[in-house]
Amino acid sequence: MQQAIINFLAFLPDWLEIIVVSAIPVVELRGAIPLAILAYDMPYLQAYFLGVLGSIIPAPLILMFIPAILKWMSGTKVFGKMANWIIAKGMKKSDKLTQYEFWGLFLFVAIPLPGTGVWTGCLAASLIGLDFKHSMISVALGSATAGIIVTALVAGGLSLF
Repeated sequence: MQQAIINFLAFLPDWLEIIVVSAIPVVELRGAIPLAILAYDMPYLQAYFLGVLGSIIPAPLILMFIPAILKWMSGTKVFGKMANWIIAKGMKKSDKLTQYEFWGLFLFVAIPLPGTGVWTGCLAASLIGLDFKHSMISVALGSATAGIIVTALVAGGLSLF
């Protein structure tokens, strides 16, 4: 999959490609930072900043518009099942967010594991109605922390070789 993304975005400058890759759901900065360092030989700090920047670009759009989009989708035959699946996925991740709000969202985004990250965190935050400003700050800090973790893991892995 990584090679398919690289081929698809090959016309972009490397720095912009990393921003775009880190804005893609599921991949986010967990895939963009290693790509920047390992495939493009970018310095760690540059890879980190581009990955974090790209990962938070979609956040305000998700927080503002996803509830209305999902509501519309769920009312259609074509997209109804997909919308219900997305809503269920977002609500499944929302129990701790409801309880701990800012810090719960921060930790959810900060831990770079599959199924966590900016997209899912923003989805859950918007579905349960968390405050926009606090959600944006929490997601940005969480993404920055996840970026540090991913960059450190890549650097640590490279130092073994």
